[in-house]
Amino acid sequence: MSTKKLTKKQELFVSEYLIDLNATQAAIRAGYSKKTACETGNENLRKPIIQDAISKAQNKRLEKNEVNADYVLKRLIEIDEMDVVDILDDGGHIKPITQWPKSWRRTISGLDIQELMMGEVETVLRKIKWPDKVKNLELLGKHIDVQAFKEKREVEGELTVNNLIAEISESNGETRAVLPKHAK
Repeated sequence: MSTKKLTKKQELFVSEYLIDLNATQAAIRAGYSKKTACETGNENLRKPIIQDAISKAQNKRLEKNEVNADYVLKRLIEIDEMDVVDILDDGGHIKPITQWPKSWRRTISGLDIQELMMGEVETVLRKIKWPDKVKNLELLGKHIDVQAFKEKREVEGELTVNNLIAEISESNGETRAVLPKHAK
């Protein structure tokens, strides 16, 4: 069994590909011709030796950064449990950012603070953009496979279009005509 090794250029391609997962740009940065970079990048991605090197490098990076399914699940739960009360003081005013829980500081997607003058009165408008909680719950449901967003139907017996239509109609309380069977 012969064990092929990556060429220096292929090794560089793998390293560059991991930056942005763009094969064309990785080929250019690795020193391949700009004219043929698209074809070369795609060709490289089809080579088993390069696929293996990319996979190993990605796994090494995940292990190094400790990003795994448990991390994703913990972060999703953390986002789901975020409560606006955590960043408000007893008077209902927003606490200084340094007093916010870590989950808030690393999860919000934006913070707008505007000072407005209305005649003699100065008003401060604060907008906090936080994660989409519904999307987060959907991701959480998919992650732990609760299937909260999918309908499941159990059907026993021979599966034909007629049986399937009848089963769906019965479960919905509807009456539908069943398609006639075609003669063979």
